[in-house]
Order: sequence, then structure tokens, then C-alpha cells
Amino acid sequence: MTIKLDRVKEYEALIDVYEKEGLDTSLFGDRIAAIIISGDRIIGLNNVPGVEITGEEIENGVKAEVRIADNVKLPFPIHLCTGYLKSEGYQKVVFNITVGRNSKVKFTSHCIFPYAKDFTHEALTKINIGKNSRVYYDDEHVHGEGVRMISRTEVEVGEGGRYTGKFSLTKHRARELRLEMVAKLADGAVAELTSKVKAVKDDSVEIKEVLYLEGAHSHGNLKSTVIAFDRSKVNVVNEAYGLGDYAKGHVECHEIVKGEADVQTVPLLRVKNDKAELTHEASIGRINEAQLVQLMAKGLAEEEAAELIIKGLLGE
Repeated sequence: MTIKLDRVKEYEALIDVYEKEGLDTSLFGDRIAAIIISGDRIIGLNNVPGVEITGEEIENGVKAEVRIADNVKLPFPIHLCTGYLKSEGYQKVVFNITVGRNSKVKFTSHCIFPYAKDFTHEALTKINIGKNSRVYYDDEHVHGEGVRMISRTEVEVGEGGRYTGKFSLTKHRARELRLEMVAKLADGAVAELTSKVKAVKDDSVEIKEVLYLEGAHSHGNLKSTVIAFDRSKVNVVNEAYGLGDYAKGHVECHEIVKGEADVQTVPLLRVKNDKAELTHEASIGRINEAQLVQLMAKGLAEEEAAELIIKGLLGE
């Protein structure tokens, strides 16, 4: 890992947050392809054979290019760490990711804003996946109390390719979240977009997942899970478009409401090819009564049973 001397303290501070949060500090090792960002500065960068990461510092943020060659099979994930260690400010991060043909890679992305009180983070990620390649993108967040987050991910999956994208904000406050994930699929391509969010207090959450099944025999799934507490407001929109011959898409959204939370979910399925098929499954309301009764019969109090069910839904 190449680290500039004047940025060692920031680098060490981020590692310290990782340790406190129980995150994997081995992601900072020299065998991992990585870019480490703090505010508007690149504080660490490492490449491995088959992966080229370059970055430039822009006004209030960083723009990075990630290029994966053809036929690359990485044993370790590519680490994208975006940090902000001050309490106030604005950060913009742009990632342009290109994956060659017949490659298989995993990205582990962490957004680390532990001390934020009045902070805005804006992220744009574009991913282009080559023929027959597989990409797994895991996006996890550590937030302070005052984060406004605007995130958009655009993915194009080439012929026979596969993309799995997961966004998780379950252990810290969302405060204000605007999340959008869009995937376009070529012939035989597969994509799954998953979001899991916990909203508390007066958090405001908007999630939009969109799937364009453009190619023949393309398959896709959209999955969203939100647990809304207190006076939080949540709006979830899932859109799927069946355009290619024998394309199949499924939308699944589950929202649980506790307290005075206001939750809305809007499914939009549109078929423009009589050979395409789209399905939808949704639930919104309180915790499943049957599950509560079953757990309480095993000796758990109602609140303990409810907490266990919520953790299961959020994958904690």
C-alpha cells in the first residue's frame, strides 16, 4: 500500500475506526487492490496484477478509475474505502469501474463517517461488466448522527455477465438517504440488487431500484428491506422493465413499521415484449405475529423476539 507521508495519521485513524466497528482490517494489506480516500484526498493506493486503480483529487472529493483486465480471477476483494473524519462538510466521490471479459471479482466498499454532525456525501458509481464476467459489490456504511447521503449506482451487464450489488445501512443512522441503483442487462445477463436499511428517529429515506431487462433470456431481481422506527419516513420505489425475449424479473420488498413511522412502497412493472415475464411480492406493516408467538413460546420476551426477527431481516 502506497501512503503519502503527510497522510499517515488519517490512514491510521481510519484503521482505528475499522477496528472499533469490527470491520476487516486485512483489507488494508499489500495483497489487496485498494484506494483509500479521506475527504478530498487519496491517502492510500495499491494495485495488483490484473487491476489498475488511478485517482485524482477534485474539488471537495476524489474521482477514481478502476480497470480490471480480461480473464482475471481475484482471490481477495478490491477495497474501496471512502472516509470523512471531520464533523461537518461536503464530499463527492466518483468511481468509474470497467471489468473485462471472463473475469470474476468482488468489491468491498466502506463509507466511514463516524463523527459526522452536518455532513453531505454524494457518490456516483458507474460499472461496466464485460462478457461472461461476474461482479459482486458489497457497500456497507458507518455513519455519525448527521449524514445526508446521495448515492447513485449505474451498472451495465454484458452478455452472459452477472452482477450482485448489496447496499447495507443497518447499524447506524440513515438521517437523510437518497439511494438509487440502476442495472441494464444484455443477452443472458443476470443481476440482483439488494438494499437493507434501518431508519430511526426522524430519518428520511428514499430508495429507488431499477432493472432494465433489455437482452434475451436476461434475468434480474430487486430486493429491498427497510425497518422504520419512531417518526422516520421511508419511500421505496422498485421498477422493472421487461424488454427482451424471455426476460424474467422479480421485485421483492419488505418493510416493517414500528412507532409512528410513515412508510410507502411503489412497485412499477412494465412489459414491452409479450415473451417477457415480471413478478412482484411486497409486504408492509408490523412484525409477523406468527413469528413473534413462536419465539415467545420459547421463552423470549416480546421485545426480545421482535429484535431477533429484525436482526434476521437485516442480516445482522
